[in-house]
Amino acid sequence: MRAFPLTAVALFLFSLAPAGIWSEQLQCNPCSHRFGRVEVGSSKSFSIQLTNTGTKSLSILSKSKQGSEFKFGHFPTPITLGPGKTVLFPIVFKPTVIGHVTGSFTLVSTALDTSLSMPVAGTGSPLLTVTPSTLNFGNVTVGKSATLAATFSASNGNVTISSDQLTSAEFSVVGLNLPVTIPSGQKLQAKLRFTPNQSGTASGKVGYFSNAVVTPVVEQLTGAGVAPGAHRADLSWQEGDPAVVGYNIYRGAAHGGPYHRINTALDASTNYTDATVAAGTTYYYVTTAVNGAGNESLHSNEAKAVIPSP
Repeated sequence: MRAFPLTAVALFLFSLAPAGIWSEQLQCNPCSHRFGRVEVGSSKSFSIQLTNTGTKSLSILSKSKQGSEFKFGHFPTPITLGPGKTVLFPIVFKPTVIGHVTGSFTLVSTALDTSLSMPVAGTGSPLLTVTPSTLNFGNVTVGKSATLAATFSASNGNVTISSDQLTSAEFSVVGLNLPVTIPSGQKLQAKLRFTPNQSGTASGKVGYFSNAVVTPVVEQLTGAGVAPGAHRADLSWQEGDPAVVGYNIYRGAAHGGPYHRINTALDASTNYTDATVAAGTTYYYVTTAVNGAGNESLHSNEAKAVIPSP
């Protein structure tokens, strides 16, 4: 058998090389994206990196998309991309309705694969808020309980609270039958209860799971258990203006003050138990109201408490 000349073999091997490695190649990173939960009426942006991995310049000629909830960022076409060069392709998810949606972005170019499609997905979600964000139950005698109110508000769509979860057995949610749906623009009130099982400071949090953009929505809970039989001063007052979000409690050793604040955090209730009193001592109390902007009112009228001797 006659052997091929060396030059003929070299020519034959060259002809087997894939034509694509010498052509324009447009690569995406990543080639798909999930936007996750986005509040209805707002938007979330993301940029896909496009790279020319070939050895020749290429041109991105046009762009198109599927899915009305997805938008283009600023990306004028045509655009030329040299070998090894990259460019960011910005995309936007702006949901107008609640629910999971899918779509895709497509670029047409002079690359070897002329069409590059990138699937996308996202979920339009309503907004759930709970106020106050922190509930302070104050001092509660061990074995007894105190109850405070929490208000849920739904916006940009109906919110369904499916479940709740507490981190401490000393706190409980009452009056909230789950699952429950709050219509958009409406409010729902529930009660939280603190039942200390021992003396000392207690803290925890409750999370409310729903179809809202942020889930769970978390509310911080604090309180203090007081041993039964100890001296205490029980205070109560009338609820102030609807704009009030909580109260501060002040105590003094003389009529007219000076007074010193004794609550560690803003108290949302209209009662307070001072369990730090000493037997045989007289105390003078005033309260102030605080609104959502953090503005504090003048002192209330003064209340006097005479603690008996043992």
